Amino acid sequence: TAFLHGDLTEEIYMDLPPGCNAPDKYKRKVCRLKKSLYGLKQSPRAWFGRFTKSMRAFGYRQSNSDHTLFLKRQNGKLTALIVYVDDML
Repeated sequence: TAFLHGDLTEEIYMDLPPGCNAPDKYKRKVCRLKKSLYGLKQSPRAWFGRFTKSMRAFGYRQSNSDHTLFLKRQNGKLTALIVYVDDML
């Protein structure tokens, strides 16, 4: 479900999913996606962009050598957070 939190900047359209109970006049319509879905090529990038923005808002700095590493120094302590796909350590 993590990918559902990514906002899409590109225009992406999809057919109505099979089994969708839409009126007949909408059966041949397409949907413009505003949020990413699992399986889209753009989903990981959209999710990570939103995640990065949130981490920066919390005071973390993104590492220049590894963009999946976020660091925060506070009260003489260091917090390191690294992301792998949609898992954080």
